[in-house]
Amino acid sequence: MTGWIGISLGDVTGIGPEVTLKALAADFHGDHARFLLIGDQGILDEWNHRLGLKLPLQKFTTPDAPGRFFVHNPLTEPLGNDLSPGSPAAAKAAVAWLRDAAERCLRGQLDGMVTAPVNKESIMHSGQPFIGQTEFLSQMAGTDRTAMMLLGQDDRGRWLRVVLVTTHVPIKLVAQQITREKVELAIELAAKSCADLELGFSRVAVCGLNPHAGEGGEFGDEEITTIAPAVNACKRRGINVTGPAGADALFYQVFKGDYDVVVAMYHDQGLCPLKMIGFETGVNWTLGLPFIRTSPDHGTAYGIAGQGLASATSMREAIRLAIQLARQK
Repeated sequence: MTGWIGISLGDVTGIGPEVTLKALAADFHGDHARFLLIGDQGILDEWNHRLGLKLPLQKFTTPDAPGRFFVHNPLTEPLGNDLSPGSPAAAKAAVAWLRDAAERCLRGQLDGMVTAPVNKESIMHSGQPFIGQTEFLSQMAGTDRTAMMLLGQDDRGRWLRVVLVTTHVPIKLVAQQITREKVELAIELAAKSCADLELGFSRVAVCGLNPHAGEGGEFGDEEITTIAPAVNACKRRGINVTGPAGADALFYQVFKGDYDVVVAMYHDQGLCPLKMIGFETGVNWTLGLPFIRTSPDHGTAYGIAGQGLASATSMREAIRLAIQLARQK
């Protein structure tokens, strides 16, 4: 039986509270998991009423209290419902809620956490240094051996699972950020993720950086000097991995089922194909943390926030994955 799943509400001037409540109301009434929503009770109550969901939200007191949907706010003051998009108060609260959820995971009080979207620009404008939730959580956990996996499926149940070697790096800096160590780590975590998902196989394919994987050094030598040595080192450790190969053809092969997961060298190389086939179902899973962390694969969507129009599909998938991984754990 799954225990506690924490959900940090993210930036409440975005769509986080809306998609969280919609997701919980749609799919998880009959599940055995218990949910701790870490955020502002007043904002959640307002959305619960506006959407007519009638979720039985309770203030969290003790872990053995009866019920399934609980709210905890580590902040002493409520935010209110009239904040403008990107509000500094909302940005600071989002980081505080993220920190609280991670601390509870590290103490073993939560079996996994799901993070609603934050806005990096808003957080930095509020005076807090911030690269991203993945990097923030890695620092809290005291590890740099993490990687970002994005996974999603199309309407015919065909999956793409993508692990990134680099994430939020300008294109002009990507080549120098790719090291043998980073590629090996991404391959190792990709293979382990297949076992965690109980796929039965752990077939990992690795993209090259350059067009046609460099054409033997004609279009760049990163495949020869860095990526291929990493692939060969992982093969020697018994990992079922192939590459580097040209990303354009490789993603087709992965999509039709020849491989279980693909390692991409940079953000758009991996995420453009994924979002093409699974924009609404995509989930972000942080590999390598000492606890489970997933999130929906979208941002705060300030443009539609507050209107009740947001799709909760990605959040539902993020919660489902967290529950699945917690059960197996």
